[in-house]
Amino acid sequence: MPEPILSVRNLQTHFFTDDGVVKAVDGVSFDLGSRETLGIVGESGSGKSVTAYSVLRLVSRPGRIVGGQILFRGKDLVTATEAEMRRIRGNDISIIFQEPMTSLDPLYTVGNQILEAITLHQGLRGDAARQAAIQALDAVGIPDPARRIDSYPHQMSGGMRQRVMIAIALSCNPEVLVADEPTTALDVTIQAKILDLLKDLRTRREMALMLITHNMGLVAEMCDRVVVMHGGRIVEAAEVRDLFAAPAHPYTRGLLRSIPTLESPPKRRLPTLEWEPTPEQLQRSGLVEIRPGHLVSEWAAG
Repeated sequence: MPEPILSVRNLQTHFFTDDGVVKAVDGVSFDLGSRETLGIVGESGSGKSVTAYSVLRLVSRPGRIVGGQILFRGKDLVTATEAEMRRIRGNDISIIFQEPMTSLDPLYTVGNQILEAITLHQGLRGDAARQAAIQALDAVGIPDPARRIDSYPHQMSGGMRQRVMIAIALSCNPEVLVADEPTTALDVTIQAKILDLLKDLRTRREMALMLITHNMGLVAEMCDRVVVMHGGRIVEAAEVRDLFAAPAHPYTRGLLRSIPTLESPPKRRLPTLEWEPTPEQLQRSGLVEIRPGHLVSEWAAG
């Protein structure tokens, strides 16, 4: 593995709810190498998105980081001041969120939203900032970027909006890009184009990519290494080829068996992960602390 640019050590992010303490991320540790693509995979509720948001200190109440370290080039982001984090977010570490239509402000043009990041982190103003924004749109394959810079999000297709999100994330040339389910809301053809774009940009800009997904096919295509999360913990970590060739954990094997293939017989039911934990099982496992007289409605977040 390349030298780590980001190291997460025993990360613990908990949500303090009326029903108890939900340990959404419970002792997670991994490294992200320079110029590496790391996949973080798991079903909904496994804690993978909360892990991503924790890296950028974007977890909102009632959640908070209660333990561990997030080391970016040796600096612990858990103990960094909010002013330091504002300098790091977008400049050194950027994120692409799941749904661009809810992440982009409908009241502002896409150009204004790119300009905000460029002005804040690069100090450019006026025509210089506008040209940098046009170049950012051009870099992600937006046609006629000089005209599209004045478009509003609702005037663009889903694929175009996702490209705008990538342009915003990359406008300041970050060293680490976190992509949280970047193709979930897109059709298959557009998904492939966005993935090709991400691979090309990662290579050309020599940045590290952390890919959050539940799609094992996407992991096989995009990633160098993968960590598998379940119930807020990492159950397996391996090189991608090794994981697909010989998965070691029963949960990983269950995920792989659940992938449909072209060879699957018509109308055959896909294998499912049957286990549904009860509050008592969760309490014994240490995932959730339950207050007397309360039930847990959600056993994990992410």
